[in-house]
Amino acid sequence: MSHKDYYNILGVAKNASQDEIKKAFRTLAHKYHPDKQGGDEVKFKEINEAYQVLSDDKKRQQYDQFGSNFEQAGFGGFGGAQGFNWQDFSTHFSAGGGSAFGGDMGDLGDVFGDFFGGGSRGSRKQKGVDIQIDVTLEFKESIFGVTKTVELYKNASCATCTGTGGKPGSKKHTCEQCKGSGQVVTQTLTILGVIQQRATCQSCQGQGATYEEKCGTCKGQGITKQKEEITIPIPAGVDHGAVLQMRGKGEAAAHGGVPGDLYIKVRVKDDARFERDGYNLYSTIEIPFATAVLGGAIEVDVVDGGKETIKIPVGMQSGSEFVIKQKGVAHPSGKRGEYVVTVHIAVPKSVTREQKKMLEDLHL
Repeated sequence: MSHKDYYNILGVAKNASQDEIKKAFRTLAHKYHPDKQGGDEVKFKEINEAYQVLSDDKKRQQYDQFGSNFEQAGFGGFGGAQGFNWQDFSTHFSAGGGSAFGGDMGDLGDVFGDFFGGGSRGSRKQKGVDIQIDVTLEFKESIFGVTKTVELYKNASCATCTGTGGKPGSKKHTCEQCKGSGQVVTQTLTILGVIQQRATCQSCQGQGATYEEKCGTCKGQGITKQKEEITIPIPAGVDHGAVLQMRGKGEAAAHGGVPGDLYIKVRVKDDARFERDGYNLYSTIEIPFATAVLGGAIEVDVVDGGKETIKIPVGMQSGSEFVIKQKGVAHPSGKRGEYVVTVHIAVPKSVTREQKKMLEDLHL
């Protein structure tokens, strides 16, 4: 058999500490686990094989002396290219949570939590379904904020039993299955040891208690379909495509779980007068040729409503910009962006003889 460089496989130095070896293994195990998208089963087994040797001081010493085929020297251990030796595992495993690594799994449980339903970290309470809706705003509403009210038909906490699922007045008993904890613990034998999993108790649905009689309204589920009006505060300055979140305003979870969230996708109508870029507003207007030459004053629409006056200097050039402070989009800080007006000169398509003579006399 050819020699395998376990240090190189894990990407650590030959004098690496156990903490460095463990850290390298955790990183690579996350990356190559076969149950993960983009995982590599062959690579994962190779990483596991290397870790099982280098994480055990005795086997590491034997490996350093004889190489990856040290079992040929009569020390027993791992089956080389065959990967993990299950006989070796059963010999070393202890009921106290040990593994073939020669110790407690410790914080390695979270490496595999995503693949085995939470590993040793436990599981979250049952959560209701999230809801996403679209809300359309007028352009001005997006600038200054607005309150919208929507009506949703969704799962809500049962009004009769307040979400418990038990008939009001019915006797409540501690669940015999989970002893009141709301969770049951199972253990799964894996190539890396025993992974402890916590799951919601199916007998009491995570409540830790059962009722002698179920609620007649919700049939013991704790939820019913209801219409609900929800008031949504839209903040000032929200932009098109933004997604707002209201925690706990989604669907209620059965048996008293955590409600889901409500996500609001914002759509903003266009306004022919204004363009938005961040917290600034922009518009383009045309002015008469004579005003550009002689100067004057013009009025422009502002998003607040009403008009603002812009003073046009004598001999103004087409494309000139005028900045009006504090007339842009409202900022969370309370300030507002700028309103930038670009002025173009409207050149007459035709002129009379008299007008032509006047322009020639002015040399314009």
